Parts: sequence; structure tokens; C-alpha cells
Amino acid sequence: MPPVIPANRPTPAEPPSTSGMVTIRRVLPYLWPKGETWVKRRVVLAMLMLLMAKIVSVSTPFFYKQAVDALAGDAPSPATLLGLTAVGLTVAYGIARLGAVAFGELRDAVFVRVGQRALRKLALETFTHIHQLSLRYHISRKTGGLSRIIERGVKGVDFLLRFMLFSIGPLILELSMVSVLFAVLFGWQYMAVVVITIALYVTFTFKITEWRVQIRRQMNDQDTDANQKAIDSLLNFETVRYFGAASREAARYDRAMEGYESAAVKTGQSLSFLNAGQALIITTGLVIVMVMAAQGVQAGLLTVGDFVMVNAYMIQITMPLNFLGTVYREIRQALVDMGQMFGLLMQPAEITDKPGATRLKVSGGHVRFEDVRFAYDAERPILKGITLDVPAGQTVALVGPSGSGKSTIGRLLFRFYDVTAGAVTIDGQDIRNITQNSLHAQIGVVPQDTVLFNDTIYYNIAYGRPEASRAEVEGAARAAKIHEFILSLPDGYDTTVGERGLKLSGGEKQRVGIARTLLKNPPILLLDEATSALDTQTESDIQASLREMGQGRTVITIAHRLSTIADADQIVVLDGGVIVERGRHEDLLANGGRYAAMWAMQASDEDEPPLARAGA
Repeated sequence: MPPVIPANRPTPAEPPSTSGMVTIRRVLPYLWPKGETWVKRRVVLAMLMLLMAKIVSVSTPFFYKQAVDALAGDAPSPATLLGLTAVGLTVAYGIARLGAVAFGELRDAVFVRVGQRALRKLALETFTHIHQLSLRYHISRKTGGLSRIIERGVKGVDFLLRFMLFSIGPLILELSMVSVLFAVLFGWQYMAVVVITIALYVTFTFKITEWRVQIRRQMNDQDTDANQKAIDSLLNFETVRYFGAASREAARYDRAMEGYESAAVKTGQSLSFLNAGQALIITTGLVIVMVMAAQGVQAGLLTVGDFVMVNAYMIQITMPLNFLGTVYREIRQALVDMGQMFGLLMQPAEITDKPGATRLKVSGGHVRFEDVRFAYDAERPILKGITLDVPAGQTVALVGPSGSGKSTIGRLLFRFYDVTAGAVTIDGQDIRNITQNSLHAQIGVVPQDTVLFNDTIYYNIAYGRPEASRAEVEGAARAAKIHEFILSLPDGYDTTVGERGLKLSGGEKQRVGIARTLLKNPPILLLDEATSALDTQTESDIQASLREMGQGRTVITIAHRLSTIADADQIVVLDGGVIVERGRHEDLLANGGRYAAMWAMQASDEDEPPLARAGA
């Protein structure tokens, strides 16, 4: 008895989001990958450059102090004893400043390849994973929102790598070194003021930034919503024009942007409050330390150079601190964005290859559905015990009203979904026990609505078999009766078809899709109303090509127009998820059942008798 496999796993509207620490742990392997020593060497070298930059940066104010003392005529310094004049000390000060910048730029130059490699790896992993997710997931998702999650997540990785490694880490190192120097050179009181100022500054910054992150998240949600509406409207451009709904769509988009505007205003106002509070704290700390240094100079305990050096150090740590709020907010936001992306990566694929799955071996192409039951939702069963046998090399047509389960059978054969109960086999092999790639390679599909890539006609036809020669591509186009049309275009096969193929008519798109499948040349064909978009003459030509292509192959064709399947080896009539009739065309007409009624109804709606067209 075939196993019962649940096919109704709920798909969340939004991917789960990982926590900040989980996200950081997910990124770290990209900075220290196993077996890639060149990456590790670059990381270590970048860290050495960073350390050298900070050492030089912290030593720079010493040259400034020595130059001031030399000009002020204060006590001889170690530098003057070595023969360095005020001019020489000034030059040394400039060289030190340049050295700090140079080491920083070297650090960036060394690390940039590591960062870009990490971005590429993550983007590829996410893109690949999305293609592995089920059709159920993609139907429930909005493409605009999904693309924004990926875009923001990849940008978040770039920001995290650059600012966490090269802003937060270096800032902590520099603040620690300056605090120790203040304690050693001027006394613990100076160090205490600096540490308290930094602690208050960081605490205030983090608290306000946490509040701002919530506002920023709302702004992102509104941005995503507006982007989804914009993409949805643009993808349905023709529908919008048909119903004269351009102003309605604009109003709908504007309502979404209104929410974004409100959140963006709050974000800007909160930023002003954050900047003002930061300025108050850091300026107060600066003034206190400078007053202490001024008193030391007046008391003869410090030189004017010491006073200048204290000021230089305070300004030096103030500059990176001013960006702390922005950096922290962006890191928090990057963690949120990356958390959504990694949450997407944690979304399990509904249809996966079993461990030890084998490749499909097609000896003839015998397809069988054994007591198949399936439901997209548990409360609404679609197929209710279908048993269907498609012998190798034969053509079986599926007909019936909309919602009867015809297209669902095709999706189950291609394993977009797994059956709820029963089994689908090809040459006796349960398709759940074989690899998806080998299954897909043996089935050619021409859907009801062919969607093309925004590329050339040649690319779209060659998509069926990328390694095919140009002669084979053109041969497939001839068989699909579209070669002459392509040659009539100014750019021929190099003509770009536009997004989703909108530059071509429905019939032209369908013929490109048929050519693509002809080029693939699979042993099993699934035709889902493949000629529904064609005119009568073209349909007749294509049907002849499809019949010729179907020779020696197993063909399952889903049809609405009964005249196109009158010569099928077997016609299966579906209604309400069950098979109500099956047999050859002539036998079904003679039975006077559901098929005969459908035939008569279509015959009455057409000027030309269907028997004459079908050759029956």
C-alpha cells in the first residue's frame, strides 16, 4: 500500500526571522571558511592593518604635543633631544596622520575580496534555495516583497562585515587605548571622566536607537507594501488599462506611500533628538576634561602641549562616536534584514529528494496514477481516488470542467506537489523515490500560458536544451511554425521579447514555448491546453507538429477544445475530482454521456462542425 504523505503543510505568509546572535553565527563561516586558506590570510592581514592603523592614530597627537611644546619653549621633550625641531615634528605629525589613513585603506583593499565573496556566496545560496521551495510557497508569496527581503539581506551582510569589523571593533580598541593613556599620562581622574562620558554616550545612543529601530521596521514594512503594490500593478499593466483603473492604482499606491511617509517623518525627527542628545553628552565630557587640563597648565603640572594633546584625543574619539548611533542603528537593521533572509533560508523545501534517491530510468514512459488523492487545503479535496493508466507511447487526453483536477494531475506528475495518498509511477518507479532533476529532465511541458524570459527569442527557445546547436534551435522553431515569423523581425532570433514575453502576441509566445519543448525532446509530454491561444489555422498546423512529435512518446494532454484531442488513444473525463468517463472519442460519443454532451455543446457554439475539423 503506498504511503500516505501529508501535502498540506502550512506556508507562513512571512519567513521566520533569526535572532541577532544566530545571524552573526551564520555569517562567521563566510569570514573563516574551511579549506580556503586565502580567505583566512586576507582576514588576518586586514586585522593586522587595522591594528597598525589604530596604533599610528593613537600616537599621532604625541607629535602634535611635542611640536607645540617646542614652539612654546617648554621643557625639552624626547623628540627635541633627538634633534627634531618644531618643523620636523610637524612633518612627523603629518606623516603619522597619513600613515593612519594609509593603513586603513590597505585594510579595506585587502578585505574587499573577502566581503564580496561572502556576498556572492550568500546571494547564490539564497537564490538557489528559493528555487528549491515548493510551488505552494511561491504561489502564496509576493514577488516584490520577496525580492526586497533578499536585496536588504544581502546589503545587510555587506554593512555588517564592513562596520562591525571596521567601525565598532576599531572604535572599542581606540577608546580603550585612549582611556589607558589618559590614566598613565594625566591621572585616573581624566580616565574616569572619559569612561563615564563614553558610557553615558553609548547608553543613550543604544536606548534611543532601539526605539528608532522599531520605527525603522515600520518604515520598511510600509516600503515593502508599497513596492509589492507597485510591482503587482506594473505586472498587470494591461488589466489596469482594460478597466481604466490607473487612477485607482495610483491612489492605492499613494495610500501605501502615505504610511511610509509617516514612518519616515518619525525616523527623521527621532534622529534629530538622538543627534542633539549625543552632542550634549560628548560636549559636556569634552569641556570637563579641557577644564581639568587648563587647570593643570595654570598650576604648572602640564604643558601647553599636554593641553593641546588632551583636546586632540577628545576630538579624535568624538568623531567616531558621532557615527556610533548611525552605525549601531544600521547594524541592528542589518541584523533584522539578514535575519529575514536567513529565516528564508531556514524555510524548509516541501518537496525534497529522499536520501538515496535514484535517477529515473525511462524504458518506455509508462505513466500510472494509482488511487491518487490530493488536496491543496485539507478542507477542499481536489482528486478523490484517481486511477489512470497511460501506456508507453500512447496519448491520453484529460477533459472536464474547470476545477475538475486536470491541471492538478499535471502538477503531481511533475512533482510540484506530493500526493496525499496513492502513488504516481513512471515505468514502475514511484516518482517520490527518484531525483527531481532526473524526473524533470524526462518530462516536457507546454503550459496554457507560456511565460518567457526578458531575453532574445533564441535564448528562450534554447532554454529547452542550452547545449543545442543553432541548427537544432532553428529546427525546433520550424517544427513549431514560428521560424519564418522570427526571420521577418528586424533582429531575427536576437529579438528581445520583453518582460514575460509581452512584446509577442499570445500565439507567438505559445509557439516559442512549443519550440522550447520540442528542442528538449523528452520521452514524456504534458500539454496543458498548449494550443488554446492560437487561431484555428495555426492551431491545426501546431496540432500536426505535436502529433508528429508525440509519435513513440507518452503524451498527456489537457484540453478544453475537444476537437484537438479527438484522435487520442484514450480520453478521460474528470468532474469533481473523479473520473466519470473514459474511452476513445467514437465510443464516448456513442455512449451519450458527459463527453457527448460537452461535444454537442461545443458543436453548437461553432459554425464549423467539429467532426469535420477533427476528421472524425
